[in-house]
Amino acid sequence: MSTNVDLNNRPAPDQVLVDIARYVCNPDLPSQEAYDTARSCLIDTLGCGLLALRFPECTKHLGPIVPGTTVRHGARVPGTSHELDPVKAAWDIGAMVRWLDYNDTWLAAEWGHPSDNLGGILAVADYLSRCRVAAGEAPLPIRTVLTAMIQAH
Repeated sequence: MSTNVDLNNRPAPDQVLVDIARYVCNPDLPSQEAYDTARSCLIDTLGCGLLALRFPECTKHLGPIVPGTTVRHGARVPGTSHELDPVKAAWDIGAMVRWLDYNDTWLAAEWGHPSDNLGGILAVADYLSRCRVAAGEAPLPIRTVLTAMIQAH
């Protein structure tokens, strides 16, 4: 069976994807107000996550999938002794930070919340920082975390 379709030609990406990629790769420097807002969001989010650790229904979802597993330079889960692979750490941090404020966007025009991104951002930033320190380099500065928060939201 033969076809006249050239399967090696891929269509151009949608313009919205191009715009997002361009923004992430070449962001304008966020304003000081954006950094101040991101810092407040980070503090609020960590506070919510730490308070969630008082609830066994939350904490039972945290920790390694296989008990006793260790990950070299694993990402830490704030308020716990867990050092996990970045994917599981992102899940755990995300579960913690949204446990108590899951409904603060109820019926909002936008159902997203800045803290929805923080599980992934904090886990990856911690993992990269721990790998950098192990290699004798400086960890990522908090400004990098704040910039990621601004870009993600």
